[in-house]
Parts: sequence; C-alpha cells; structure tokens
Amino acid sequence: MPTPPEIVQLLASPVHRFEGRPADGPAPAPPGELVDEVRIRAGLGIVGDRYFGKPAHRDASITVIAAESLPAGVDLVQVRRNILVRGIAVDDLVGAVLVLDSGDGPVALRVRRRANPCAWLDTTIGPGAWRALRNKGGVRCTPLTDGTLRRGPVTATVEGRLFA
Repeated sequence: MPTPPEIVQLLASPVHRFEGRPADGPAPAPPGELVDEVRIRAGLGIVGDRYFGKPAHRDASITVIAAESLPAGVDLVQVRRNILVRGIAVDDLVGAVLVLDSGDGPVALRVRRRANPCAWLDTTIGPGAWRALRNKGGVRCTPLTDGTLRRGPVTATVEGRLFA
C-alpha cells in the first residue's frame, strides 16, 4: 500500500552554509530555518529563503527531496533542500508540474531539473552520502503560483495524476 503523501519538513534559510571547502565544514545553521510553513511567490521562490528573487535561481528557486531517498535520521538542515516530502517520487518528475496542497490552496511547481548532490553531503551526513544520493538528491523547481505550504498531510498531483 502506498504511503499517503505528506510534507515532513520545510526549510527557509536566509544564508548559504556550504561555502569554501567541505573539509572546512559548513557555517553554523541560523536559528529558525526549519519552519512549519512557507510562503511561496510565483517566479520568486520561498519568502525569506536565500534564493528568493535571485535572478540566477529564478527557474530553480525551490528544491524538493523525497524522504525515501535519505538515510534514517537525516533532515533538511543537512541536505539543504527546501521541502522534504514522503510518498511522492519527486526524482521522476523532471519536466512535469507538481501541485501540492496542504490545506491553503494549491501551489504549482514546475520541476526543472535534478538537484544533484555535492561533496558537502559527505561532511554533513557522513562518508558515502554523496554517492548514495546520486540520481535521488531531489529536484529544482520554479514556483508557478503564490501560496502557502505547511507541514503535514498534502494532496499531491502531477498533471492530473493524484498521489495517494
């Protein structure tokens, strides 16, 4: 029986943590980057996030990763994706429109490309994480509509197909 879709975690971080070399370690996480809800603006991203409104990131300002891809105990602070979902195979959705509704109306995300993992994951998660997450490191999306997403159960559709 399939897992009912849900939003497990949300991250909106105003700062980059992975700068320099992985051996130097990431910058400290600012307080409050794991949140219960995020406000999304079409074409701009997540309000308060480091990529919000940045021209270089407009077509990939929101990242989504499936909980099924991550080792047990790993969270968004370690992988730096914005939305952690369960029950949605996001890595298979490149080119599609993913619509999520956590109770405040639908939010449409155009899935542009894979969010390929980087060597930093061997530092933040542990040795071998970078290789283990190849082809399942999540996706980069463009928000097509304004809206709010919250942690908890979510209705998820892809071009008319309902995840249940």
